[in-house]
Amino acid sequence: MRASGAVAKWKLEKVEELARLIRDYPVVGIVNMENIPARTLQKMRAKLRGEVLIKMSKKSIMQHAIEKAAKEEKSLADLKDKLRGQPAFIFSKINPFKLYKILEENKVPAPAKPNSIAPRDIVVPKGETPFAPGPLLGELQALGIQTEIKGGKIAVKKDTVVARAGDVIDAKLANILNRLGIEPMEVGLDLIAAYEAGTVFSPEVLRVDEEEVKAQLALAYQQAVNLSINSGFLTRETAPLAIAKAYREALALALEAAIPEPGAVDRLLAKAHLQMLSLASRLGDSALDDELRRELSSAAPAAQEPAKKEAEEKAEEEEKKEEAEEEEEAAAGLGALFG
Repeated sequence: MRASGAVAKWKLEKVEELARLIRDYPVVGIVNMENIPARTLQKMRAKLRGEVLIKMSKKSIMQHAIEKAAKEEKSLADLKDKLRGQPAFIFSKINPFKLYKILEENKVPAPAKPNSIAPRDIVVPKGETPFAPGPLLGELQALGIQTEIKGGKIAVKKDTVVARAGDVIDAKLANILNRLGIEPMEVGLDLIAAYEAGTVFSPEVLRVDEEEVKAQLALAYQQAVNLSINSGFLTRETAPLAIAKAYREALALALEAAIPEPGAVDRLLAKAHLQMLSLASRLGDSALDDELRRELSSAAPAAQEPAKKEAEEKAEEEEKKEEAEEEEEAAAGLGALFG
């Protein structure tokens, strides 16, 4: 017999085992295993094998294990407040963000129960059902589901939303969804908290929209590039862009001021040649020599010259617009950094 007030040996051993695991693993999570059927849990264990280690125990034993481990690392004590529902430890070497994602991806569909909360909009899809006309027909119609009879079976006329995300599913709707084989719920390990390197992460922090983050990073990168180029603070990444921009501006200046720099001579000559042809097209035939007549006859008609000029002006306006947009983006980058 155990002496009165003595703690069972197996409890002490369990506390020591869990405390050792808490110290050994870089990531320690608390999950809620409430309402998870045993078969579903077995399947999830099999899926997660090699990724995580799940250890269940009494809440009091888990508390003592955290306290024991917190003697060496005080920040672990914050996990005690996270033991809610039917808690279990989850140990892993995967970072908390990836761990949260893995647990979410491994949730499995489950039937709705009365008074459960719809996780998302629940839709009864269009199509035939395996049920013959009967009481079910009236029950479907009572839920606003349009029906008809096809081949002696009840058929749903169109996709119908029967509950919105956050709605409470009553007993009647739960029964209908179960009969139709619709499993709108998700069952899995709900990560209540995850500990790593002195920090306890909540699900709200771990729930990351990867596409949104990528878009934010792309925007931040563009703003940083604009700021670097427009402020003249160049880096290895932005120097080639700045040199290309400076070249375009120098070339535009050379063409505008008719400066015969090596890179602009060919374009200046081409521009002068076009201007000469445009002027020649306005002169009388007696004022032209044979060479000019041949060039004018092979060139585009003089009527097209205004269109050419308009196209050149439009291209110039577009270039100025791009420069203005770059300046605005640079200002936006400054606002993001210092606002």
